[in-house]
Amino acid sequence: MTGTGNTAGGIHVTNTGGNVTIGDHNTVTTGHGVPAARDPQQEELLQAIRRLRADLGGVVPTERTAALDGELSEAEEEIESTGRADAGRLTRVRRALTDAGTVTGILASGVAVGQAAGALLGG
Repeated sequence: MTGTGNTAGGIHVTNTGGNVTIGDHNTVTTGHGVPAARDPQQEELLQAIRRLRADLGGVVPTERTAALDGELSEAEEEIESTGRADAGRLTRVRRALTDAGTVTGILASGVAVGQAAGALLGG
């Protein structure tokens, strides 16, 4: 962007809403996107969610497994962005696990998610 004409060769940048670099060979580093710190139980839940989502890719999809994957995806995103899944999210994950039925009962990763969510909910 060039100046308003008052300054020869000047640069005027306003209201970018982000980062701006000018010139060659610049690097911009921001604090955005830095993962939030997680407690060990939340980290355990996150890893169990990732394993279950991978395992769900190998089963015949149903409406219930799709709904479960959606809840797991949202929980994963919440943990990654805020460092924790709140009680409402954990309750929805547990309900989706129950609704998905035998599929999650036979997958060790499904049992692990249920146990990790239960521990965080206090039972």
